[in-house]
Amino acid sequence: MTPPMRVIVTAAVIARGDAFLVTRRLRGAHLEGFWEFPGGKCDADEALADCLRREILEELDCAATVHDEVYSVAHAYDDRIVELHFFRCTLDGTPRPALGQDMQWVARENLRSLAFPPADAELIALLERGLDAIPRSSPAP
Repeated sequence: MTPPMRVIVTAAVIARGDAFLVTRRLRGAHLEGFWEFPGGKCDADEALADCLRREILEELDCAATVHDEVYSVAHAYDDRIVELHFFRCTLDGTPRPALGQDMQWVARENLRSLAFPPADAELIALLERGLDAIPRSSPAP
């Protein structure tokens, strides 16, 4: 039996006041319709921070500064294992949904009102306690 494929993904935790920027996964994508923190799959041998900067530019049409990693998790789905790395990010410009995806700022207390992939559950619990409560790691390269 072939082991499930492993996918490395980066995602941006972008805060504005007490709200976070989230987007909805497009039709035809793995986990379509779920809300997520913007980001995407890493290319082979791509550094995590480089991947996230590229994905933010592609998805939100603006540059991003990638700060420290706030949380990482590996989650097994039926057909793949997703290794997910969440980073604090700031945007240089005004984001727009460049791929036609839904996008919104969601207040911390309303995050659980949206359907997120199972791999995001612990991050959302951490964010509910406050972004400042998450220990800081070293800055991304």
